[in-house]
Amino acid sequence: MRTVGVGLLGCGTVGAAVARLLHAHADDIAMRAGLRLEVARVAVRDPGRPRDVPVGPDRFTADPMAVVADPAVEVVCELMGGVDPARSLVLAAFERGKPVVTANKELLANHGRELFDAADGRGLDLYFEAAVGGGIPLIRPLKGSLAGERVARIIGIVNGTTNLILTRMSEDGLSFADALAEAQRLGYAEADPSADVDGHDAAAKCAILASIAFNARVVAGDVYREGIASVSAEDIAFASRLGYVVKLLAIAELEDGEIAARVHPTMLPAAHPLAAVRGPFNAVFVQGEHAGELMFYGRGAGGDPTATAVVGDLVAVARHLVHGGRGMGCTCRLERRIRPIERNRDQYYLLLEVVDRPGVLAEIAAVFGRHEVSIKSVWQEGTGEDAQLVFITHRAREGALRETVEELRGLAVVEEVRSVLRVADEW
Repeated sequence: MRTVGVGLLGCGTVGAAVARLLHAHADDIAMRAGLRLEVARVAVRDPGRPRDVPVGPDRFTADPMAVVADPAVEVVCELMGGVDPARSLVLAAFERGKPVVTANKELLANHGRELFDAADGRGLDLYFEAAVGGGIPLIRPLKGSLAGERVARIIGIVNGTTNLILTRMSEDGLSFADALAEAQRLGYAEADPSADVDGHDAAAKCAILASIAFNARVVAGDVYREGIASVSAEDIAFASRLGYVVKLLAIAELEDGEIAARVHPTMLPAAHPLAAVRGPFNAVFVQGEHAGELMFYGRGAGGDPTATAVVGDLVAVARHLVHGGRGMGCTCRLERRIRPIERNRDQYYLLLEVVDRPGVLAEIAAVFGRHEVSIKSVWQEGTGEDAQLVFITHRAREGALRETVEELRGLAVVEEVRSVLRVADEW
């Protein structure tokens, strides 16, 4: 049986899990794929450090280019993360006629065009199932199973760290700071959590999903982004009372030939399937013209779940290498406009701290009316110095809502606009 050599660029949490899985499941892979996969070389920062992986010490090197250039390596598996030197190494692999499997969402979301053009130019595979959703089969179903479908919208919880934080805030009443500290203690959040809590990670994944769903080039910079640091325990409590759950959503929509891609906290109705996604789990909700509503759910991070997606890609790429053929290449052939966030239409939740006196509500409602933002519901919480007004709007243009908020902040009767969140009632 043919053995295909795999070169690992990186042997951290995911890389080590891939090495262990290839070893432990070697016979199962051989039976299903008709070939064997073997780790031929591994690039790491410190080759001498002991590692719990079934790979001989002689196969480790500190030079990643040595892995790419090694004749024993037929498939390059990039698990380093970041843009550089990952980008140059992937391009070098293509120059040497070697297909690539990667889990690098940041690289794909920012340099996908260059990489896919290089792969297509050489007739090589570039697989990346693990880049979005960890172990959840998502990329290939979108590219393959739904190739004949027209996807209208993708809504996803694609960052487990933020979902864990919001779950703890919702279910246990923790503040954002306390929930973040717990996520860090449990190893879900980094010491610098900005990539997660500021929405950068989710925005990169949103760009990848939008590119595949709508067959167009969408980069991370095209995705409007808000994080969860401004979500307060007060917002969570109000959402619960109103029958909502707050989630950080990645949303990609195609309407009138334009793509709207955004990441932001959203108040979801408690009955929505995504509202039940708890802790560090991920889920992606796909709405198609003919297939209707589909949901993909599972562990969106972690070494072992992500490794299953990587190994699945390695098997597919190796089969093409051995038996001929090639998987579906880049499908982002269309030029579509990216819709500015100001032109989106959404519902909104606003929490205002106000002066408690007659005529305040009428004065505030007049501001909404001047900007053509229709109020769906309103109520007052507290009295005197603690008076608050909570509004839920009907769908309105984002630009109009921003103008409304700006004018509200200038009113003498409004002491503070404490929160503004989007609401998903009318999707």
